[in-house]
Amino acid sequence: MAEGRHQHGHQHVHQDHGHGGHDSTHPDWVAMIPHLERNAEVYAPLYTQAMAWLRGTRPGGTGVIVDVGSGPGVVSCRLAEEFPQAKVVAADPEEGLLARAAERAAREGLADRVSTLRVELPHALDELPAADLMWAARSLHHVGDQRAAIAALAGRLAPGGTLALIEGGLPWRSLPRDFGMGRAGLQTRMDALEEEWFADMRAAVPDSKADTEDWAGLLTDAGLVRPASRTFLLDLPAPLDPRARELVVELWRRRRDSLPQSAPAEDAAVVDRLLDPEDPQSLHRREDLFLLTAHTVHTAVKEA
Repeated sequence: MAEGRHQHGHQHVHQDHGHGGHDSTHPDWVAMIPHLERNAEVYAPLYTQAMAWLRGTRPGGTGVIVDVGSGPGVVSCRLAEEFPQAKVVAADPEEGLLARAAERAAREGLADRVSTLRVELPHALDELPAADLMWAARSLHHVGDQRAAIAALAGRLAPGGTLALIEGGLPWRSLPRDFGMGRAGLQTRMDALEEEWFADMRAAVPDSKADTEDWAGLLTDAGLVRPASRTFLLDLPAPLDPRARELVVELWRRRRDSLPQSAPAEDAAVVDRLLDPEDPQSLHRREDLFLLTAHTVHTAVKEA
C-alpha cells in the first residue's frame, strides 16, 4: 500500500509495508502502482494468515468488508478470496488506484463481489458503508488524529462487526547481521534512523495528536469490546524469488533516499554498494538475501 499523504488540502491514506525512503507529501499514485502491487503480492502469505485468524473469530460469517485505503486492490481481492460469502468494498481517494482495483477484480473473477468506492480519507470516514469487517492495514499511522479515526471507523461497524487494524510488529530484515561489507549491524542502525524519520513524519501530519500506541486501549475507548492482538510472520528464506528480490531492492533504495546527512558515511557507502547492480556483493546478486518481518493485527468488536 502505499504511504500516507497530504495533497490538495486532504490527507490520503493507503496501505503500506514500512517506513521511510519516500516523499510522503506529493506522491504520484499512478506511478507507484507497480510498487504497491508488488508489496501486497509479496506479503500475501502474511495476509493469508491474518485473514484466516480473523475468519475464525467470526463464526457467524461476514457479509460486507470495507478495505479502508485499499490502494490498487490486491488485498481487497485477497479478502474476497478468504471470505467467500462476503461483498468487499475497496475504498480509496485515488481514482487511478480504484480503476486498477476494478481491473484486478475482473481479471480474478471477483467483479461480482469486489466493488470500489471513492472517498476522501480520513476526512469522510462517515461516508463508508456499514461493514461487518472494517480492515485498515498500516494506514492509520498516517492519520493525524488516530483516536478520532478509530472512533469514526467503529461508528461504521454493523452490530457484531469487527474493526481490524494492522499496526506495529517487527522491522524487516533481509541480510545477516554481518554480511561481509562495512561494520556489522547495519540494519539495526538503519532501524534507528527510520524511527527518527517516523517520529518526524507523525509530527508533520496535519492535525497530528500524540497518542500512546495502545491500540487495544484506543479500540475500547471507541466503545468496542473484546480487544485482541496477534502477530503474523512473513518468512521468505534465501534465495529469494525475483519478485521478492525486486521488493527488497526497492525497500533498500527507498531507505537510501531517506538517509539523513548525519548518517555515517561508511554506512551510506555500503548501501550504495548494495544497490549497485554491477557490484558482485549487491542485493541484485547475493544468494543470502531473504525477507523476514512481522505485522500485528489489533481487533475489537461492536456489541450486537
